[in-house]
Amino acid sequence: MSKTIASLKTVILAGAFVMAGGLTAANAAECPADKVGVDVMAQSDAPASGVTDDVLASLDLAKEPIAVAGRLFRSRRLVVQPGGVVPWHDHADRPALIYVVSGGITEYRSTCAVPLEHKEGEVAVENQMVKHWWKNNTDKPVVLISNDLFPVGMKDGDMM
Repeated sequence: MSKTIASLKTVILAGAFVMAGGLTAANAAECPADKVGVDVMAQSDAPASGVTDDVLASLDLAKEPIAVAGRLFRSRRLVVQPGGVVPWHDHADRPALIYVVSGGITEYRSTCAVPLEHKEGEVAVENQMVKHWWKNNTDKPVVLISNDLFPVGMKDGDMM
């Protein structure tokens, strides 16, 4: 088996494990109960900067036994340099799980009045309620693996 296929299988299995709740101890930071609200964090207009976003693999779910038309199960690697920004976007139509491979990154969510700090080994859950942006406030690059259900036909430039 090639190294690429073995790596892809590892990422898919890790994503399935997380979706099944297998990493609850490593879930990313939660918003404190007294800081939760609707649109309590201001939207940022900071553009993408210092970010590389590479699609590692994708599966057309319409061609799989699950037969979900119009969706790709996609895996990406994002590297955010110190000071880098993943711009404001939402997940209304694109749920995702973000695994922090290395480093740490700050998330600014519309539903939390305080920033959330994500550390190496954690998983951030991005569901339909999430509108947010991320910034690397550290002095080291952060590496993220994003697994999402990408709508076929959506432009990659529509989000990070």
